[in-house]
Amino acid sequence: MGSRNVRHALAIAALVLGIHGAQATPGAVDEARIIGADGEPGNWLAHGRTYGEQRFSPLDGINADTIGKLGLAWYADLGTRRGLEATPIVVDGVIYTTGDWSRVYAIDAATGKTLWTYDPKVPRAWGVNACCDVVNRGAAVWKGRVYVGTIDGRLVALDAATGQLAWETLTIDPSKPYSITGAPRIVKDKVIIGNGGAEYGVRGYVSAYDANTGQMVWRFWTVPGDPSRGYESPDMEMAAKTWNPAGEWWNKGGGGGTVWDSMAYDPDLNLLYVGVGNGAPWNRWERSKADGDNLFLSSIVALDPDTGRHVWHYQTTPSETFDYTATQHMILADITLGGQLRKVIMQAPKNGFFYVLDRATGQFISAENYVHVTWATHVDPATGRPVESDPNQYRDEKKLIFPAPFGGHNWQPMSYSPLTGLVYIPAQDLPFTYAQEKGFEYGRHPWNMAVDMAAAMPPPGQDPALTRNVMRAIAKGHIGAWDPVAQKEVWRVQHDGPWNGGMLSTAGNLLFQGNAKGELVAYRADNGQRLWSAPTQSGIVAPPVSYAVDGEQYVAVMVGWGGALGLAGGIAPREGDQVGGRLLAFKLGGSAQLPPAPPPPVLPQPPAQTASADTIGKGDALYHAYCSVCHGLNAESPTLADLRYMQPGTHALFDKIVLDGLYKDLGMVGWSKYLSADDANAIHAYLIERAHQTQREQAGGWWLAVKNWAYGVLAKLVAWFIQVTA
Repeated sequence: MGSRNVRHALAIAALVLGIHGAQATPGAVDEARIIGADGEPGNWLAHGRTYGEQRFSPLDGINADTIGKLGLAWYADLGTRRGLEATPIVVDGVIYTTGDWSRVYAIDAATGKTLWTYDPKVPRAWGVNACCDVVNRGAAVWKGRVYVGTIDGRLVALDAATGQLAWETLTIDPSKPYSITGAPRIVKDKVIIGNGGAEYGVRGYVSAYDANTGQMVWRFWTVPGDPSRGYESPDMEMAAKTWNPAGEWWNKGGGGGTVWDSMAYDPDLNLLYVGVGNGAPWNRWERSKADGDNLFLSSIVALDPDTGRHVWHYQTTPSETFDYTATQHMILADITLGGQLRKVIMQAPKNGFFYVLDRATGQFISAENYVHVTWATHVDPATGRPVESDPNQYRDEKKLIFPAPFGGHNWQPMSYSPLTGLVYIPAQDLPFTYAQEKGFEYGRHPWNMAVDMAAAMPPPGQDPALTRNVMRAIAKGHIGAWDPVAQKEVWRVQHDGPWNGGMLSTAGNLLFQGNAKGELVAYRADNGQRLWSAPTQSGIVAPPVSYAVDGEQYVAVMVGWGGALGLAGGIAPREGDQVGGRLLAFKLGGSAQLPPAPPPPVLPQPPAQTASADTIGKGDALYHAYCSVCHGLNAESPTLADLRYMQPGTHALFDKIVLDGLYKDLGMVGWSKYLSADDANAIHAYLIERAHQTQREQAGGWWLAVKNWAYGVLAKLVAWFIQVTA
């Protein structure tokens, strides 16, 4: 018997003997346990449950026949106000999960009682470096410790029993705008963590730290640095040949390529797979003069986990220029292709194509678009490279392109069911108007993309009601049940809007997903039939998990609206915007009830509008250039402070808040580096105007009803026209 099989057998034996039972050392997870996870299906030991990240639970007590009896078992209020994206880890009856600002929670999995919490006390001002909300996608548990990355770039190890700090190490250069939102993975006593920040201007890497001491073991840079300083490894010397030094990317954004989310591990092949992000700046004409593939941007990279050295790579979007990251969830599976069982890795990255690769060699097997795609016509089956529809893309003129930078699929995890053979994708159809930023200068704006964002924003002065209707008509999400063998969609569940939660499939022929409307829904995994739902009072972006305590199966999910589109889109329903973040757990026969949601906020009487139309128009443009990424399109925010609802005292302090950073300890830093006093005055005038417009909308009247009906019809026509002409 091989050594790996011996470890698997020992893990099963330990379970039978009760070594990993209720009296076990808290958080007693190791490699053998994760490899043998199917032998203890009541736990969820790793981010994707197993190293292969399939997010499939073998539990079947909750199934298509019993689902009607599913009810809320308990809920835990977490005291959070921002997006919740974590995958809970469940070990021997204890849930370990994370919330906003990188806070960590240990919760009794049967009762919802909080056992301990840990706040790493991230300076709130660092939140300005988090492009897509101050979220965290979860912890890792290993040999009695809980590991989490923090927004400000630390890696923290906690005692699983008490939450006491064991060690912490800084993983970034604090002079650079890095952040960590992804969950660590642990392989061979090494904690693997990447980071984010490409939009702000950083150079990407992924690092391994000793789980016992926090000492760095290795670091793999994903893009080359300044050629004049030499290269850290032969891997970087090889990658540098695919970049044009005339672009001086190291001075104009650092190159990007951050490893901000997905990883997977194959213990038999001893390969660690990491997904690499977009370029910095996005625009390849600025970054590398559109010369070369720019490795390892937008790539799946296989590394030796012992040394961090490159083994193979596959680039999904060579010379990427759209923010098409390959950091999206990767799944390992053994599937039969052409009559042969193949070890594959599967990914549906932002660029809209679903990829199947040989995970031992990186050999391209197949790719087909899983959403509407216009930037490329197809992926060449001979070369594995996309065939771009226009080599100039948006260089010479603005262009509407599918998918948007939000992607055909973003970070929300997929799931693979070995019973149905299907991959379930939380997909979305979103277009975006790309245009080259003229006269780009690094550092002129905190976001350094060399893309003219104004081209994608509503024209100043456009009625927000029209923008809202068009957004809701154009921006659609769906569940795509994808056959990776035939490379086609088998069935689809259409949603009203995008940015819905991650997926969980189970042996009970069930598929669970939370959605932006504030529901947890169960579908039949074989055909997509909707079987059950429960209201959650807030939008869900996180993926559910399933576990068991004392033989009773649960389904749990983090509930809290937020993230990139949750902040910037301004399109989620407002009903739950005052409900804080929660962890919900459901079981058969559960009878708990959520407390009533608080009433919606009351709009204060806004100040009188004294600004000119020109000033309001200027403020509209400035708001959407600098503020909307956090406070929402048209100043409609279901997540952060809705600036239409400012109180009189806030209006009086507006300049001190916006320019001087009066609220920096709450996360709102000063913007005097980018905005003048006249700019702040114009933004203030625009927000006052939006408050008055909202006041009129809330007053109602037949003419508003007619206007909204007309806008709705127009929006559907616009959405249809875009789909058929883009």
